Amino acid sequence: MSTLLHLDASARRQSISRELSAAFADAWRAGHPDGDYRYRDLAAEPVPFIGEAWTELCDAVLALPSTDPAQLGALVRTPEQAAAWKVVEPLLTELLAADVILIGTPMYNYSVPASLKAWLDQVTFPRMSLGHRRFVVTSARGGAYSPGAPKAAYDYQERFLRDFFAGHFAVSDAVFVHAELANSRQDPALAHLRAEHDASYTRALSAVSALAGEY
Repeated sequence: MSTLLHLDASARRQSISRELSAAFADAWRAGHPDGDYRYRDLAAEPVPFIGEAWTELCDAVLALPSTDPAQLGALVRTPEQAAAWKVVEPLLTELLAADVILIGTPMYNYSVPASLKAWLDQVTFPRMSLGHRRFVVTSARGGAYSPGAPKAAYDYQERFLRDFFAGHFAVSDAVFVHAELANSRQDPALAHLRAEHDASYTRALSAVSALAGEY
């Protein structure tokens, strides 16, 4: 049985990144009627930022020859570390149970929302491989950042996540689907690009629905 962990990070309740991630999730669930689906809204229920006790757990992990995520709880030594582990454990359990991790995220200030970064920090420990797991990221960007666009060099959203998955989780199987020029819906200065945005959004919706059939 396959398991999908679905995360949304947009501060908007009605957002393009949420629409795209929902389209993937709906198609995935239709194709996996017996699959396990888990959802977490990182904006509605924010994950706390890491604190000193979390860094102490990281130090304990670094002293070990290898990292077994299932054994991290055994490293707890203080009440503060126990409180930190109480935050980490359910998040990490969800992540480790998943075969596919779906992340719906906007681009904020060229990168990812703090809500998503907080989740990544909490579930990430040194030398932790996620092996067979696959990541799908559906995103909305206010401008155009695809290769060849004037602001392509400012895309720290996909670059950061792709490097993070590979560098911290040892996962290279990550697919990104972007809807660009979303600000043309609100910004009069970008209104002339609305047709390009609509086309990008339509392509993204079609892509995520088709992609779900491969997962």
